[in-house]
Amino acid sequence: MKKLIIALALGIGLTGFAQETTPQQNRANMEKMTPEQRQQKHLDRLTKELTLDAKQQVAVGKILTEKSAKAQDMKAQKDTRKASGDKMTTEERTAFKNAMQAEKADTEAKMKAVLSADQYQKWLDIREENKEKMKEKRRGGM
Repeated sequence: MKKLIIALALGIGLTGFAQETTPQQNRANMEKMTPEQRQQKHLDRLTKELTLDAKQQVAVGKILTEKSAKAQDMKAQKDTRKASGDKMTTEERTAFKNAMQAEKADTEAKMKAVLSADQYQKWLDIREENKEKMKEKRRGGM
């Protein structure tokens, strides 16, 4: 009886431990990917979920490329600021936030022009789901 309980406890412990390593492996794979590869993966997923035709794929690909380039520029600016040890003033933070909101609105307008009404709504729903997942990850500590 004792051996059975020990074996059960060991099995449950190993199972729980094995499940924790999977998300870290996915994250490591994403970090190894180039921005172009991540963008292509994103485009492939959107193509599948939104059933994009060839013309829409090209247009959405251009939008994603522009968005990625602008995001990298903003990240580079933020990183150089962080490396120098300077903190952003409230005016700079406000300007940065406004620039991010303007970029988001621009992306939404471009996507709305390319996608049909149903596809656009589905795209917004997917974005909202992803936003919730990120909030959940942040709350969970990982």
